[in-house]
Amino acid sequence: MNAHNPIARNFAVDSENKIHSDVIAKRLGFTGALVPGVTVFGHLTWPLTEMFGDRWLAGSHVTTRFLKPAYDGERLTITHREDEGKLLTECHNSGGVLLANLACTLEAALPTDARASCKRSTPMERVEITWDTVHVDEPLPTYRWEPDVVHNCEYAARLDDDTEIFQQGVLHPHAILSQANQVLVRCYVMPAWIHTGSEIRFRKLLRVGDEIEVRSVPIEKWERKGHQFIKLYIAYWVRGEVATEIYHTAIFRVAEK
Repeated sequence: MNAHNPIARNFAVDSENKIHSDVIAKRLGFTGALVPGVTVFGHLTWPLTEMFGDRWLAGSHVTTRFLKPAYDGERLTITHREDEGKLLTECHNSGGVLLANLACTLEAALPTDARASCKRSTPMERVEITWDTVHVDEPLPTYRWEPDVVHNCEYAARLDDDTEIFQQGVLHPHAILSQANQVLVRCYVMPAWIHTGSEIRFRKLLRVGDEIEVRSVPIEKWERKGHQFIKLYIAYWVRGEVATEIYHTAIFRVAEK
């Protein structure tokens, strides 16, 4: 299979997260506004869908890391290879710089995390995220997510992905991981933050029209090189079963340069 060469697009320029604006991103030491990590992830998954169809979305273990930022308008190169039962994909920019990678193992029989049962029915006042407002092991409010056709088509279109299964109602991986970002912004005001990586356990195929119960809990926070990090555990429940688990990591306070 030939390399996939999409154009990176920053559809988050008007979002609350100002890391996607030129002014703030440059102030923090970047060349310009960052393309969202979940969008880069969507591009990384293209070879998986080409090879496996929706099989990988119904049973796999996926890890993805974002190493360098992608910028709006860049031509990306998505390549893949198989290694010891894993499909590995990489994203490079036009200068050959490795921006992100992904590893996928099909039907990885990992046990469900005990934290999948965490649930909080009481609402939480949205507060600015700081070290002291991140409470490890305290569940965040549970909510319902019901993706529709328009939502799914929008997330596929942002990648110029016209793959047939997503037109037929299979929920796009770009939309699936993007909802993990919404867990954070529903609870916290986050002026500028960066998604750095995710580990995902796909257990059941998610489809347009599913009533998805989103449960989540912060499981770690730490500081490194002046950055402050948060790691969330997120579970998507459908019809009484865990369909997807995500370990979602982000820098919630970016060190100024």
